[in-house]
Amino acid sequence: MPPKRAWQRMLSGRRLDLLDPTPVDIEIEDIAHGLAFVARWNGQTKGDWPYSVAEHSLLVEQIMTRMSTRPEPRWQLAALLHDAPEYVIGDMISPVKVAVGPDYGALDERLAAAIHIRFGLPARLPAAIKKRIKAADKLSAWLEATQIAGFTEAEADRFFGRPEAGQLEGLSLHLRPPAETRAAYLARHQALLAQM
Repeated sequence: MPPKRAWQRMLSGRRLDLLDPTPVDIEIEDIAHGLAFVARWNGQTKGDWPYSVAEHSLLVEQIMTRMSTRPEPRWQLAALLHDAPEYVIGDMISPVKVAVGPDYGALDERLAAAIHIRFGLPARLPAAIKKRIKAADKLSAWLEATQIAGFTEAEADRFFGRPEAGQLEGLSLHLRPPAETRAAYLARHQALLAQM
C-alpha cells in the first residue's frame, strides 16, 4: 500500500506537511482564509454567519492588548496567531480534544512552532506570554458562550471563570462574511508586523 498522505495543498500553492511542517510552507493568506471559514463552537452559534476562529483570534488579541500596561507588538502577534494551527486542523471543541488525547496537542504544537518561526516569534512562547494569551482566550470564550453560544452566565462562569468587572466593557462580537473577516485578520497581522 502507498503511504497515506499527511500533507495539505494550500490555496497559495504551498504543500504543508502536517507531520513535519516547515516555516517556508506557511503563508498568512492561507491562515487568514482558513480561519475565516472555521466555525467556533462547532457552528452552534446564533446569527446569520458562523463565528469564525479568525474573529475569535482578533478578539483575543484585542483583549490581551487591553490587559497589558505596555503591549508589545510581537506578543500581540502571538495572541492573534494563538489558534493559527486550526487553519489546517480545524477547531476541535474541548470535549473532542479530550477524546482524541495527547496526539492532538502534539500536532498543534508542531504547527504552532512552524507558524511562530515563520513570523519572527520564538518557536515556543515564554510561559508568561502563554498565560496572558490563555487568560484573554478564556475571557473571549466567556463572552462568546454567553452572547452567541447559548450558555447561561452561571455555566460560562463554571467553565471559563467569571470576568472581573469592566474586563469586557465595550467589547462586542462580530458576525460577518468570511471575506470581511479574512481582510480584517490580514490587516491586523500586517499592522502588527509593521510595528515589530
